[in-house]
Parts: sequence; structure tokens; C-alpha cells
Amino acid sequence: MRVEFRLSGSGGQGLLLAGIVLAEAAILDGKNAVQTQSYGPEARGGASKAEVVISDEDIDYPKATDPDYLLALTAESYRSYGPAMGSGGGRGLIVVDSSVPLSDEIAARTVSVPILETAAGKLGKRVVANIVALGVLGGLSSIASRASLEAAVANRVPKGTGELNLAALRAGFELAEVAASRRDVRQAIPTGRAAAIEDSRKARLGRDDGRYR
Repeated sequence: MRVEFRLSGSGGQGLLLAGIVLAEAAILDGKNAVQTQSYGPEARGGASKAEVVISDEDIDYPKATDPDYLLALTAESYRSYGPAMGSGGGRGLIVVDSSVPLSDEIAARTVSVPILETAAGKLGKRVVANIVALGVLGGLSSIASRASLEAAVANRVPKGTGELNLAALRAGFELAEVAASRRDVRQAIPTGRAAAIEDSRKARLGRDDGRYR
């Protein structure tokens, strides 16, 4: 088993930290993990990319060559990395922020998730959007247990921000539940609706088609 993640967006969105936390959570669960990153010369606003490779076996190459999951928090990153997703057989899943316009030319399975809006509106801190995104990826992929993800977040976030970041992670888990329950993967997820969350939980009781595994 080898699962590849590419987390992309702009500098300052905390994607490097999200990648490190995801890798650490997998290691806590007894898997092997490697994390790499690249970013533009700008401290903020430039292109940023973090990759995580997780496997039950030794990892012979540390970079993502055919990502199973692409996170795109900006339109630029979606346009840059989206076209290659699914080219190896259609298995890749793209997770885009709901502010990103979707393209009919990008054929890979896609979910549109209000990551930035949830961080800014529900949690009051746009800076934790990376941890909300981490919760979405963790929930959709089931690559690491929730307990390990929570432990890795607590280990890595700045002192004094643990509760905020754990709340962000759990908000991401909730968004993942809604995303996984939707048959139309290009349909955006409503925000601020407890009923939608509850409906998704009920739907999951009767669903196990492996669509997002």
C-alpha cells in the first residue's frame, strides 16, 4: 500500500505544517511516511506545495508521482496540478476550496469544500485553514486514525493554540463526512448547517461503496 498526497496553495497557508502533521500521524499508526515541500521565493502569496507519501512498506522514492489526493486551496494550484490527476486511471481525488472555480477540462473526481470559510467563519481564525484541510483529507482517506491525527496536531502546533487547532481538525472531519455522502462529487458542500452533517452521518450507515477509500 502506497498512498500519495499533494497539498497545494499559496505561501502562508500552512501547507508544510499540514503535511508534517499528516506524516507524523501515519507514523504514530505504525506506517512509513515521507514529507517533502517546495515553495516560491515570496514568504506569502507565492506558490506552495507539500507532498506526503505513506506506505506499509519501505518508501523507495519520496515524492508524489501519481497522487491519490490533491488538495488545492487556490485557483492557481488547481489549474497547475488538477489536469494531471486521474491520468493514471482515474483514481485520484481532488479536494478544492469552495472559492476555487471548477473546470470542465479537469476530469478527475472532485469535491468542493468550504475550508477557508469554515476556518474564518466557524472558528474565527483563517490561519487554521490548513488544519481544517488536514481533517478533510484525513476523513476522506482514512489513512491515519483520528486519535493519531489529533495527537500529531497537539505535538506540532504552536503552544497555546492546541484547542483551536483541534477544533479546526474536527471541523474538517465533519466536512469530510458531508463530502463522502454526496454522489455528485462536483456539488459544493453547504456550510453552517447542522442538518447537513446529520444527514451525512445517516447516509454513511448505508454506504460503503469504496468511492473515497
